[in-house]
Amino acid sequence: MQMKDLVNALRLDLPRALKLLEVMVNMDSPSDDKTLVDGLVHFLGSHFQSIGGAVEYVPSDRFGNHLIARFNGPPAETRVLILGHTDTVFPAGEAEKRPFRIENGRAMGPGVFDMKAGILLAWSALKALQPLPRPVTVFLSSDEEAGSSSSRELIEREAGASGTVLVLEPSLPGGALKTARKGVGRFTVMATGRAAHAGIDPSRGINAIQEIAHQILQLQRLTDPLRGTTMTVGLVRGGSRVNVVPAEAVIEIDVRASSNEEAARITEAIRALRPHLEGAALHIRGGFNRPPMERTTETGRLFEIARIVAQELGFELQEGATGGGSDGNFTSAIGVPTLDGLGPIGDGAHALEEYVEIDSLPERAALIAGLISRV
Repeated sequence: MQMKDLVNALRLDLPRALKLLEVMVNMDSPSDDKTLVDGLVHFLGSHFQSIGGAVEYVPSDRFGNHLIARFNGPPAETRVLILGHTDTVFPAGEAEKRPFRIENGRAMGPGVFDMKAGILLAWSALKALQPLPRPVTVFLSSDEEAGSSSSRELIEREAGASGTVLVLEPSLPGGALKTARKGVGRFTVMATGRAAHAGIDPSRGINAIQEIAHQILQLQRLTDPLRGTTMTVGLVRGGSRVNVVPAEAVIEIDVRASSNEEAARITEAIRALRPHLEGAALHIRGGFNRPPMERTTETGRLFEIARIVAQELGFELQEGATGGGSDGNFTSAIGVPTLDGLGPIGDGAHALEEYVEIDSLPERAALIAGLISRV
């Protein structure tokens, strides 16, 4: 099927696709509510099964079950992995407060941009592309917004059995794809000192908040914009009462790094921190839970294929980088060519004004279909 014929078929099917998107958005699926996420997962499983997918639900104790849908194709062809997630950042009850709606050509509602419309695009592309030109696996994790702790091993396993990974995360502004992402690190630094009465004998105390303040200043100096490295102390806790010299203080740190070299440098620097105050002690834990997704030659090759498909569909496609992480960081880090940001055009991820541009949905689904055909 020619690209123009494919996108025309997807446009004709758009009203039905929007009905499916409405149901998805109106099903709350916060990462921390297994029952709600499982409900969405099984709903989606039935829809992927209806278009020929062999569906498997992978149990997870803490989070919702993960969904795998395998589609057959010519056995000599390499498998494509389509990667997405079913969980959102919004709490239970959010869909009731802000149900799916359409305004001025935009579909709106909790999770519509990140990433329920992305899941819809994959379903629409696979449905329109039958019979498939190669085997395809769809993997939808249930804990991406919570760090992918229960799904990472599964994602890496599925990626290792595939030749290409296409990630359904939202596009950059204007529809640009993501060919690089920063790695994400989480660290906790605890300072311990000694409590004392703040009025009677403060000199006997060792002020843990004072110690942690020294550490914050030292950590912020590790930020290096030229290397693409940021260091953010996002949470600070300490002390017990205002009239007590605090014996304990804790900070939690968000680190973003553009390269594995920088991730290693920052990790070493944090673990090398030493106390400033005599008698104080530091306790450090954490690390990078998402490695950087660096732009490689293979990533560039995938983007070039996507750019050519987009030209045939009548639009220009750009690429860019982002400071946020995704499950694509994992697949890229193990050496599997990965192209990210193939989800919808829109804006407002994780925000109340989240939306997708409805007219762009058929073209984005056709773009995914074209990549499946040509990678």
